[in-house]
Amino acid sequence: MLAPRPWRIAWRTISAIARPKRWQTTTAAASTASQELSKILLRDYQEECIQSVLASLKAGKKRLGVSLATGAGKTVIFTQLLDRIEPASPDANQTLILAHRRELVEQAARHCTRAYPDKTVEIEMGSLHASGVADITVASVQSITSGHRMVKFDPSRFKLVLVDEAHHIVAPGYMRALKHFGLGDKVTCQQPGTPALVGVSATLSRFDGLALGAAIDEIVYHKDYLDMIGDGWLSNVIFTTVESTADLSKVRSGGLGKDFQAGELSRAVNTDQVNEITVRTWLAKAAAPGTVTAPTRKSTLVFCVDLNHVADLTQKFRQHSVEAQFVTGDTDKRERGSRLEAFKRGEFPVLVNCGVFTEGTDMPSVDCVILARPTKSRNLLVQMIGRGMRLHEGKTNCHVIDMVSSLETGIVTTPTLFGLDPGELLSGASVEDMASLKERRSAEAARDDLIRQGNSSSANQAPITSVRFTEYDSVLDLISDTSGEKHIRTISQHAWVQVGKDRYVLSGPTGTYLRIERCGVDGAEDLDGLTDPDDIEHAMAMRSRHKKKLSECQFVVVEVRALPPGISKSPFAAPREVSRALTFAEAVQGADTYASKIFPRAFIHRYQNWRKGPPTQGQLDFVNKVRDKSQEKLTMDDIDRGTASDMITKIKHGARGRFAKIDAARRRQDNKAQALERQRLQREREEVTVGPLTA
Repeated sequence: MLAPRPWRIAWRTISAIARPKRWQTTTAAASTASQELSKILLRDYQEECIQSVLASLKAGKKRLGVSLATGAGKTVIFTQLLDRIEPASPDANQTLILAHRRELVEQAARHCTRAYPDKTVEIEMGSLHASGVADITVASVQSITSGHRMVKFDPSRFKLVLVDEAHHIVAPGYMRALKHFGLGDKVTCQQPGTPALVGVSATLSRFDGLALGAAIDEIVYHKDYLDMIGDGWLSNVIFTTVESTADLSKVRSGGLGKDFQAGELSRAVNTDQVNEITVRTWLAKAAAPGTVTAPTRKSTLVFCVDLNHVADLTQKFRQHSVEAQFVTGDTDKRERGSRLEAFKRGEFPVLVNCGVFTEGTDMPSVDCVILARPTKSRNLLVQMIGRGMRLHEGKTNCHVIDMVSSLETGIVTTPTLFGLDPGELLSGASVEDMASLKERRSAEAARDDLIRQGNSSSANQAPITSVRFTEYDSVLDLISDTSGEKHIRTISQHAWVQVGKDRYVLSGPTGTYLRIERCGVDGAEDLDGLTDPDDIEHAMAMRSRHKKKLSECQFVVVEVRALPPGISKSPFAAPREVSRALTFAEAVQGADTYASKIFPRAFIHRYQNWRKGPPTQGQLDFVNKVRDKSQEKLTMDDIDRGTASDMITKIKHGARGRFAKIDAARRRQDNKAQALERQRLQREREEVTVGPLTA
């Protein structure tokens, strides 16, 4: 009697996956299944995505990224790619699928088994050991990289490596696996016989600022969830933000670029008051005008911080007669599956969880999501919201209720996904409402810019009836104003200061500094307030370097190193680009990651004790040089050392020049107002009206 094949032993130990008694199907059945696979009617964007991948591979690219919104059908694209990607050699017909969670591994194995009954599918995870020669191997990255388990996989026999939830791909475990298959860097991946790499994620960015370019050379396709909603492939969403009163001011992060520490965050948000507000908000927004037993929202998924938060919030729902169940990572797997299926069937309205359903779980019936855990991670925010965006029969939209906490600690909120201020409070706002609000805010900001620049007097423009203007009576008032730092300091804990429009500086201890600016900034402001010929020459060089618009990014991070005296006429080396980013938040996170490597934390961190102490006499003298003679000098009692340091940074980077521009714009605005007033009086004198005449 032949010994059982390894994959059969491994497969039968997975009780959660139904499997036919025989792994190999008959030739006829296999042929029928292959025909059915080829007849799958792909959505237009799915075919576009596949063609983008195939075209990039044909052009010689090897490490590709695909950005697909949750619910876009990545498993359909996965299974299509397995057959449509050509092997590099006749023997390279195997495929490896990598994932970082058990649920994702099992889900991928199920889909591949159904789609390819004529192929062998094996799992490498925990106690399950694949043979290394299966047509398709689905592996947990933690398991395949442990011990010597990866040795049995011959890279020359693989045509494709697929990575699910690829925003994790630059983690050490993934990089070890990619290195084994020759995909560890841009050079080795081009060697003959190296498999192709395709990474798919709904959030293809890294919260900690690490560059995905270490593993992916090109993102070949992007389908945003807003596009999916507009095209009718995802459910519409309405948003409500609620101030929960939770105080996060003392909650520390897990490190630079990391999210909040779970224990401290739980103690801040898991209070009776905050939980009461959360449940009462649900009762107002999701239960009315129905009843608690028959709410308007049939399936509400709640995201919590940790086990204690789950338990207490579940209990709070039950105190209000709401039937709520919970699921955590510690819940028995069989019990978890049972509760999830009951929830999908609508047997109870609220399911509370922590860290279980952020990725890879298909729950299309969810029509309400409560974000009861604040986060600094845009990726996590999108993953949580994405749980409620799948289409489902009888579901018109999903209501996202965001329990917003203190904005001073760098949290991201649902408004930030639409480019709005994180503190924007919403009530039942749809996606269209959010987009419209963003347009109005952008238009308002543009109008303010035109006014400040003195360019609003065009004859083609409508009359201006009201103007918002920030008044600075002196350059000292300008450098004292911290409103420009409010947004960046909700993202970063470092002492960034705004030195111009879309321009921020973080100074180091030796004069070296980092600058974040919008791509295409020409550097003209670097001349503002400069008098020394060497400084002007350096500023002109910087302007020349950045004059060409960088169309491939929205924000760029540059490093400007201070040079020792006598080495060069310029006190600084030429600016060196550190990173680029499509969003401001990603630029800040990348800059912070780099800053932590080159600057001492004690010097750049905003909450250091030294910043609360009195300023030095040298700081006071430097700042007082820019004051008007009519103003009193600042003293030790007026500012602290940190504020003085920020003021000096603004002065060194052009505050005096900025104030001159603002003052000139204000004079132009005053002149225009006087001219309009004279015109009004002239019209009044020329008009004939019935009534008494004034002298």
